[in-house]
Amino acid sequence: MPKVDRRIRKSQEAIKSAVTELMAEKNFDEITLQDISDKADVSRGTIYLHYEDKYDLLDKLIDGHMNELSEICQSVSDLDWKESIIPWFTYLEHNYLFFSTMLASKGATQFRNRLVEYLSEDFKEEVHLSQARKSGLSEDVILQYVVMSYVGVVEWWLKNEMPHSPEVMSEQLGALIKMNLG
Repeated sequence: MPKVDRRIRKSQEAIKSAVTELMAEKNFDEITLQDISDKADVSRGTIYLHYEDKYDLLDKLIDGHMNELSEICQSVSDLDWKESIIPWFTYLEHNYLFFSTMLASKGATQFRNRLVEYLSEDFKEEVHLSQARKSGLSEDVILQYVVMSYVGVVEWWLKNEMPHSPEVMSEQLGALIKMNLG
């Protein structure tokens, strides 16, 4: 992969930060490219050099974070539930504004859907191998229960301004998942 010029990377980061900050203030549909341009202190032309429109910008912003979460999951795949969740919550903590904005914004329901879809894929194997399915429960129902519970806990944690450390969240969520998946 070619190395990205420092000025380009700086402009892209300013644009991404600007759209996240603006979404914390108002609905995504109300945000204009001029708003993003002003907040990022770049020209609209600079935005168009990197993104087709504000929807492409949002998609790429979401893709970037989903890719990071995926890399975290792959790097901790050999750890137990409790230990594997700490890096996830640490990443959420470091990117609090983005995730809290995405999960709270009416204009970003696609993010929540993408998160649910991602977690469904990630947890599918665990549910398939779980003891819970031996009890006669549907794997689809178990998967939905675990994924929606996980997303709900993440939303609660962010909405309440992270009242517990990533380690505490990992310990508690890991215990709950293990209890449900056997």
